[in-house]
Parts: sequence; structure tokens; C-alpha cells
Amino acid sequence: MRFIALLLVAFVALSHVGFLVLEMFFWNDPIGYRVFGTTPEFAAASAVLAANQGLYNGFLAAGLLWGLLSGRRDVKVFFLCCVIVAGVYGGLTAKMSILYVQGVPALAALLAVLAARPPRQWHRL
Repeated sequence: MRFIALLLVAFVALSHVGFLVLEMFFWNDPIGYRVFGTTPEFAAASAVLAANQGLYNGFLAAGLLWGLLSGRRDVKVFFLCCVIVAGVYGGLTAKMSILYVQGVPALAALLAVLAARPPRQWHRL
């Protein structure tokens, strides 16, 4: 179960790196128009907001990678919960697909992390 948890957390982290790249570097590009269903006019008008959103996705990815590299379960749990909240909020306020693309994988990763047997040092906390 620990290996599955590791894979799921890595998937969520890499997804957020992808979101960062799309929102910060491809927002005003035909790729960005297709992925986000925008027009060149809308993309130009909202580029600064998209870049800001991409940066936040980068922070989520960095936190998840920190949790993976350090092996700290608490860090993984915290950042997965942040991703779930962002996914739910995005699904309710912007587009329901955000819940499925962002929230559901993070929930699966969180459940796997919680189900995995914690390392020995976890019992000392």
C-alpha cells in the first residue's frame, strides 16, 4: 500500500507541475486555448490571473514533492488536503471537471497515504 500511495502522490504532484506549465507558459498559446476552452481574447485579458493560479499550483506540487522526498506523512496529508479543497472549490465555482481532474486523484492519494502503514518514527509523534 505504501508503494501505491507513493505513486498516487507523485501523480498528483506531477499533475500540478503540468498545471503550472499550462497556466504560466501556454495560457496564450493554441495548446492553452484547447485545454482550457478559451479564446485568444479571453486568454490575453486573463493571462496575469492564470499565471498567478499556475504559481499556486506550483506551490502545491512543491509541497507534495517535499512530502515525497522527506517521507513525511504529515506533509503529504496537509498538501493533499489543500489540493482537495482547491478541487472542490474549483468544481463548485468554475467548472465541475476541476473536481474530477484535481480533487478525485488527490482524494485517492490521501486515502492511500492514510491506509499505508506509517513508518516507525510516526509512533513517536
